[in-house]
Amino acid sequence: MTKSELRKKYKTLREDLSAKQLDDLSIAIANKTLNLPIWEHTFYHIFLSIEELKEINTDYILNILSGKDKNIVVSKCKFKDTSLINYLLTDNTVIKKSAWGIPEPVDGIAIDDKKIDVVFVPLLAFDKHGNRVGYGKGFYDNFLANCKPETIKIGLSLFSVEEDIEGIYEGDIKLDYCVTPDTIYTF
Repeated sequence: MTKSELRKKYKTLREDLSAKQLDDLSIAIANKTLNLPIWEHTFYHIFLSIEELKEINTDYILNILSGKDKNIVVSKCKFKDTSLINYLLTDNTVIKKSAWGIPEPVDGIAIDDKKIDVVFVPLLAFDKHGNRVGYGKGFYDNFLANCKPETIKIGLSLFSVEEDIEGIYEGDIKLDYCVTPDTIYTF
């Protein structure tokens, strides 16, 4: 399937999830992340969920990161150049929804992309080769291209793997892992 076909398919599948199903799937994914070989690192970037789009609830992973005393990094979207500004999440970080409904830090301690060791990547779909389909704006591909080469990229998916994604571009950054409620895929 093409990226646009997959976007449509997975947005519909998400819309059909009940609040309880979404919560159960989110907890299962968070529990699976504990089996990843990533916990010796220091700086972990995670996206804050857009509830209206029924994204995985990342609060459970945030709790794991906090419990492991990790440096948690969250971002703010710059729509002018489709880039992310990353901030350390602290007790003093103020989070507000942007005009696009994205929960973002208002400001804070900026963290350079090259400092980030692990990135939990939002997506709508992924394939068995580690390719992903997001919302199509390129924010994460631009951000991941600026990270150090050894940064670990972990997709979080409510649904299982697709065989292939048609229309992959040279600038699309592949995942190292993808965690679903049932499986950890390694690429």
